Amino acid sequence: MANKEHRYGLVGKNIAYSFSKGYFKEKFKKLGLANYSYENFDLQDINEFSDVLRKTSSLKGLNVTIPYKQEVIPFMNSLDSQAEQIGAVNTIQFTKNGPKGFNTDAYGFENTIKPFLQDYHKKALILGTGGASKAVAFVLSELQIDSVFVSRNPSDEQMSYTDLNDKVFEEYTVLINCTPLGTHPNVEKKPNIPYQAITEKHLLFDLIYNPSKTAFLQEGESRGARICNGHRMLELQADRAWEIWQEVS
Repeated sequence: MANKEHRYGLVGKNIAYSFSKGYFKEKFKKLGLANYSYENFDLQDINEFSDVLRKTSSLKGLNVTIPYKQEVIPFMNSLDSQAEQIGAVNTIQFTKNGPKGFNTDAYGFENTIKPFLQDYHKKALILGTGGASKAVAFVLSELQIDSVFVSRNPSDEQMSYTDLNDKVFEEYTVLINCTPLGTHPNVEKKPNIPYQAITEKHLLFDLIYNPSKTAFLQEGESRGARICNGHRMLELQADRAWEIWQEVS
């Protein structure tokens, strides 16, 4: 890898399954970029990120995934204004002033969910509170959709899974899974919510892309709800990251 002139990669934990590596390798191939490479930096602890940064001279850009989208922020010399507002970074650009953090999850999520939204989709439940969920909340606010986080250990402004019932689901018709529950190979898992309360007016969005139809989405589909997985979102955020990297090439 070190002999490649343009090195890119993904920072995360247990990321052998990664979408990004395959996607960018295929992109480089299609664009005829023979001297471009993409690799996984599988870190067991965020402190190992310092070793990755020492390779900055050969690195042109990085993506960041679970669980480090918030933990990489202290390593950044600067943040794009949107990433600062969101409080999570999933794309790193190497500038002459050092690493700069961006968030392209918001771009990917907004442009994926918009075609599915109806006028009656006014309130959303965000299942999970990780880095990606912050981008989701930011976009929903921009779209003037009220949202509440649902957590196993909720703060005062969040809901617990035990708070969810038929009455809550009458009000909140957009359900977004930002947890890893249901990801391959554990495809039978799903968030613990009252699926019997889902109707054809609900929209279920799952950030997971493998499998393409999670147990969460299957439950929604069987009750007539609109469903969408995270594959298109991943493609869009990756393409936006590529554009950001090219700005300093």
